Amino acid sequence: MRILVTGASGFIGFHLARRLLKDGHEVLGVDEMNAYYDPALKEGRESLLRKEFPSYRCLHFGVEDERRLEEAFGEFRPEVCYHLAAQAGVRHSIEDPGSYVRSNLLGMYSVLERCRHHPVKALVYASSSSVYGLNSKVPYSVEDKTDRPVSLYAATKKAGEEMAYSYSRLYGIPMRGVRFFTVYGSWGRPDMAYFSFTEKILRGERIVLFNDGKMERDFTHVGDIVEGLVRMGEREVPKDEDGTPHWIYNLGNSHPVPLLEFVRTLEEVLGKKAELSFAPMQKGDVARTCADVKETERDFGFAPRTPLSEGLREFYSWYREWKGL
Repeated sequence: MRILVTGASGFIGFHLARRLLKDGHEVLGVDEMNAYYDPALKEGRESLLRKEFPSYRCLHFGVEDERRLEEAFGEFRPEVCYHLAAQAGVRHSIEDPGSYVRSNLLGMYSVLERCRHHPVKALVYASSSSVYGLNSKVPYSVEDKTDRPVSLYAATKKAGEEMAYSYSRLYGIPMRGVRFFTVYGSWGRPDMAYFSFTEKILRGERIVLFNDGKMERDFTHVGDIVEGLVRMGEREVPKDEDGTPHWIYNLGNSHPVPLLEFVRTLEEVLGKKAELSFAPMQKGDVARTCADVKETERDFGFAPRTPLSEGLREFYSWYREWKGL
């Protein structure tokens, strides 16, 4: 198939594009290559894709640029679209809210409009576990309320889901929204805990654990995320009981790990002890995340299951190669 991937040089987008290309699909990437984190990582991901698949193309612009995205859709005529482009990061949304409005709201609108005027078999778009906000019930179910976001990032992701549903309802666009849970793995984002903790441990720097170390996260390996996304893009999107072809799914490991346990596992992988200190909860954070994935298992016969120790060893193997250690 012809598949368009937005955010194709980002962490998850890169792994998804690589898998789709390996499976024999024709893939067009779109990524603005911003400097939210070290651009060398995005450049390295894209360079690897071009090396492995010489016919691969990635266009460099933000998805909120309607004119250029319209040109890409009109020329490429994708059969499936994966919309993963977004401004990420909970804490950064406190410092620079405008970038989230542009990328996550205007960007979602732009993609929806293109799928409206250039019909696709499926639009699979990225949401986030952050939409569950202040919910105290765990594991998080797709049936739970998501009306109390604790960060603007979460609010934009929730708004994206609502925009997607309305477009699906009004124009019959088949869609699946995917709520990711703390994704980690090779070629990952330096602002994520597993990446920054690795660098600090290796440099002998102190790690600060918030909420006095009582945070728990549902760490989910990027390989599991990609497998779920591929299955969601391959299968026809049925209509719900109201006649709307729109569904929400959780993609998480369903096994929340306390941060202290996470650090101990990382110490074993690195073969080096961490220096720790503790601090109160930060604004925008939640204490625990855990995914209920029964709908994903029901509809796709799959749920993430990669053990944390195995996933961290895969990440560290890549990290050593990337850093030349």
